[in-house]
Amino acid sequence: MKGEVVTGNQNDADQTGHLILSVELSDAAIERIRAMQYLSSAPDKASYLQRQRAVAKQLGMTVRNVQRLMQQWRNSGMSGIIRRSRKDLGEHRVDHEWHNFILKTYREGNRGSRRMSRAQVAVLVAARADELGICDYPSRATVYRILQSEIDKQAQKQRVRSPLALRASRLSLGWSGEKLTLKTREGLEIEIVNSNQVWQCDHTKLDILVVSHSGELLGRPWLTTVVDTHSRAIVGMYLGMEARSSDVVCLALRHAILPKQYSTAYELSLAWGTYGIPEYLYTDGGKEFNSNHLEQVASQLKIVLCQRRYPSEGGIVERPFGTFNTELLSTLPGYTGSNVKQRPKEAEKEASLTLEQLERLLVRYIVERYNQSLDPRTGSQTRLGRWEEGLLAQLPLLSDRELDICLMRRLGTSKK
Repeated sequence: MKGEVVTGNQNDADQTGHLILSVELSDAAIERIRAMQYLSSAPDKASYLQRQRAVAKQLGMTVRNVQRLMQQWRNSGMSGIIRRSRKDLGEHRVDHEWHNFILKTYREGNRGSRRMSRAQVAVLVAARADELGICDYPSRATVYRILQSEIDKQAQKQRVRSPLALRASRLSLGWSGEKLTLKTREGLEIEIVNSNQVWQCDHTKLDILVVSHSGELLGRPWLTTVVDTHSRAIVGMYLGMEARSSDVVCLALRHAILPKQYSTAYELSLAWGTYGIPEYLYTDGGKEFNSNHLEQVASQLKIVLCQRRYPSEGGIVERPFGTFNTELLSTLPGYTGSNVKQRPKEAEKEASLTLEQLERLLVRYIVERYNQSLDPRTGSQTRLGRWEEGLLAQLPLLSDRELDICLMRRLGTSKK
């Protein structure tokens, strides 16, 4: 993406080169100029919005700050970009203020049981700059550099802690400071550093009864979810009456991989913005995850299949099921509770939701509540915000047909 954003045509290069000779532009100023040239040449609105997001990612800015930068470009041309980018050059007071802000934010975000990563601090720096209405602020690399000494000090303290404290820290499986490392049954150690790196998939039989369109009781449906490990955002799901299988896993993956569009019947005020293809799919040892079918699909999509070493390591993907029960299903007619032996007598009598109606309620809950909520381990970012911040590059897009061909069961392939 970087090469695409910063590359202009020959006229642009000549014009920029002339400016370099006359005012000694910094590399950052040149990068911004070329980014604005790239953005200005967008052929249509859709391309413009796509490039705007790419430029924001490239320059380490919010989209709003890119919009401000473009307005300066339109009003004053290159001189507007130069003035803005060089306004505080040599004023150490501003650098000192940012330095203190970064350290203070990180320290306050890691007090007690709270945890804040360097990436989250960089997002808060961008948000602060957005509040102040300025485009020049420390990049993510600068934030990381400033915090490195602080992190090194904390690591030193970790090494001299008592054996009892060390044992207690290991109860949080896979965590080392702000880093999570997944250890797989196959012997891999995957350090989680970005979104769409590792997705986790699992199933549950929901504690609610659904009915057919004619009112006939169908029973408890199965829900399959796909969760992004870095952000804890739910990136895809499949709801149905059929039990777990490789076909069901592929339907959930299809939903997770493609951009999501919903009709007005879902009454959504926000978008379910997640999509993409993961590097790894991390699951339990169920036969549906060991199937030839899923192995062929993973090979086609270049996804590495890996499994948890122990059942207790599935908390990230299993925890949302309990949240669904307490915050959503328990408020709906036909809720059975988690204990089948203590099922409310009125559950079957009150059951009135169809599978389609329940699916709409689940989608609305995930989009407008769950993915918009904070996860205890991710600090002050929403799950969706952390997913967006954790993307390393513009995501590739598959057409529905391309994906369906990949997900199809090959002739002669069994489910086992």
